[in-house]
Amino acid sequence: MQHWELLFFFLVIAFVYASVGFGGGSSYLAVLALYALPEPEMKLSALLCNIIVVTGGTLIYIHNKQVVWKKIIPLVVVSVPMASLGARLKLSQDTFFITLGCSLIAAAILLWIKTKKGSDDILGKEKENYLRNGALGGAIGILSGMVGIGGGIFLAPLLNLIKWDSPKKIAATASVFILVNSVSGIAGQLSKSQSGINFTQVALLCLAVFIGGQAGSRIGSEKFDTFVIRRITAVVIFAAGIEVLVKH
Repeated sequence: MQHWELLFFFLVIAFVYASVGFGGGSSYLAVLALYALPEPEMKLSALLCNIIVVTGGTLIYIHNKQVVWKKIIPLVVVSVPMASLGARLKLSQDTFFITLGCSLIAAAILLWIKTKKGSDDILGKEKENYLRNGALGGAIGILSGMVGIGGGIFLAPLLNLIKWDSPKKIAATASVFILVNSVSGIAGQLSKSQSGINFTQVALLCLAVFIGGQAGSRIGSEKFDTFVIRRITAVVIFAAGIEVLVKH
């Protein structure tokens, strides 16, 4: 392990993101980009950490029957192959970091936007637009695969903006979306050369996010104002996106 401080950073990120229903892939990448690690290691670390953080939350959402499969399937049936395709694309280092920087800035803006809460009895009652959902899932999927994240940080704010369903069901949808896209992204990553990856460091980072994610999912949302957390996270991600673009 070359950078022990990364364990602390990843633990905190996992705690914060788990408390608001995300995996943290964008912030993991933002931190790793500052250390100039190999691109394959950055993507693999972020995707594995995503899976670890959101798996528990996804199981809880399914157990509580907050996952509406008939609405989620049109999103993921297109996003999964597109995430794998995006992960298989061979990008130059500059192209990767420019795409990552722009993605972080876009994610920060979406996180910052405040949407009005609607009634759970009204939201999600309109006729489902499968074409729109498929296009949305596919676009986020390929972008997620290219940069190495699950895509929930893009999906959830957009679904809230279009009042797709209640906040709880959107959080459940984002959790499932992150999980399946991260798995698909890893499959695409493994199809390419994995030389130069410090697997010991990757494993330790996974352990850190497991601890942080478990703590965040259990006490984070009860102890902290999730709106404030989202705003702080948006500022941090925006700053990281700017720094990545300035450097590359």
